[in-house]
Amino acid sequence: MSRSIVRQSRFRHVFGAGVKAEQGYDDIRVSKVTWDSNFCAVNPKFLAVIVESSGGGAFLVLPLSKAGRVDKNYPLVNGHSGPVLDIDWCPHNDNILASGSEDCSAMVWQIPDQALSRPLSEPIVVLEGHSKRVGIVSWHPTARNVLLTAGSDNLIIVWNVGTGEPLVSMEDHPDLIYNVSWNHNGSLFCSTCKDRRLRVCDPRKREVVAERLAPHEGIRPMRAIFTKDGNIFTTGFTRMSQRELGLWDPTHFEEPIALLELDTSNGVLLPYYDPDASMVYLCGKGDSSIRYFEITEEPPYVHYLSTFSSKEPQRGMGFMPKRGVDVSKCEIARLYKLHDKKCEPITMTVPRKSDLFQDDLYPDTAGPEPALEAEEWMEGRDEEPTLVSMRMGYVPPKSRELKVARKNVLDSRPSTRRSVSACDANSLPPQVLERLLEELQNLKSTVLSQEKRICDLENKLSQYTNGTA
Repeated sequence: MSRSIVRQSRFRHVFGAGVKAEQGYDDIRVSKVTWDSNFCAVNPKFLAVIVESSGGGAFLVLPLSKAGRVDKNYPLVNGHSGPVLDIDWCPHNDNILASGSEDCSAMVWQIPDQALSRPLSEPIVVLEGHSKRVGIVSWHPTARNVLLTAGSDNLIIVWNVGTGEPLVSMEDHPDLIYNVSWNHNGSLFCSTCKDRRLRVCDPRKREVVAERLAPHEGIRPMRAIFTKDGNIFTTGFTRMSQRELGLWDPTHFEEPIALLELDTSNGVLLPYYDPDASMVYLCGKGDSSIRYFEITEEPPYVHYLSTFSSKEPQRGMGFMPKRGVDVSKCEIARLYKLHDKKCEPITMTVPRKSDLFQDDLYPDTAGPEPALEAEEWMEGRDEEPTLVSMRMGYVPPKSRELKVARKNVLDSRPSTRRSVSACDANSLPPQVLERLLEELQNLKSTVLSQEKRICDLENKLSQYTNGTA
């Protein structure tokens, strides 16, 4: 008589549970902007939620301890002139947050440890380089002060936030960029695009090193994230509009490692990856459930574990970094589910009888210290994340300024635009200086010709208006 063999996994019995009502965050007017973003970002200190706001864009930042009903007059972070589309906490400083907006800019904010007492409208630095809305902001996982932004102008810019200047600009995407994900050490990133291509890019070489047309055959938006071992996990739609997930080896894009159909629904599946447990949590906008899977080296490679279901559909989701979970309760993940007017924490727990620290559940995880500086990363150096032990739990440090090797706009606030005359011309090689002057001359002539064209058009228009033409 044959007996079915049950796969051995320490995460096979993970279960999800919502917290008590008083531990949630109520009366939050979650943004209604039509953009497939998380609308929520969380770290061991703060919860940030993009909210509805008149007269521009804003988001709410709450200390995690400030659960319960949120006062309707609670001060917001409101420096953007257009709706905020994406927010992301810096992995190396729990008080630094980046935001992207429809006003074509990205901004970086320093949040004080205590709750905001008045609206915060002065960012530390404004990053202006996009000509259309900035829908994606993503911090580099290992290098200090390196931030990636992607806009509806199909442009990806990698910034050194410590100087407020762009390091890399890439124009390899011919259409709208759906999402961008760094790999484990930040040497590459993958992206999905409206042209139905999945790309792997090397930002320092400014080139696409691998790409795959239509990893999912449907025309609906896709999402892609790097796994710890260098594979790429994707979500998308089949030709028949069924939701689908896939696992790919970017060095052999011809065939997927795994491809699995899920269900028929309209919501884009947003993947959240836990590199320590090699688990993926899938949350669809408009869904009322969270599916979770384990990725292994044995077939079928992507193993379904379970589903957490609730009554209310989700508007967005935030994912707590591993250093923010409660190790005393064997909590391995915590998600923050956005409803229409509240945010509900959901804990993922492995049932264990022992009260002792569970070494197998908590390997050393990425800590708040960067592994290298922005300049070192640009020179071609790569480092794995700096790890910390979870044995004693994690206590977030007090607010601190970012430290960089060179002049840092996060320590002093100069004007956001630097004058060319402020640069030391003598430090530039003659051929570089000559090229810069030539480019400046070309730009000036272009601007003058455009101004002349505008004057001619205005004169024509006034003639028609006055009836003299």
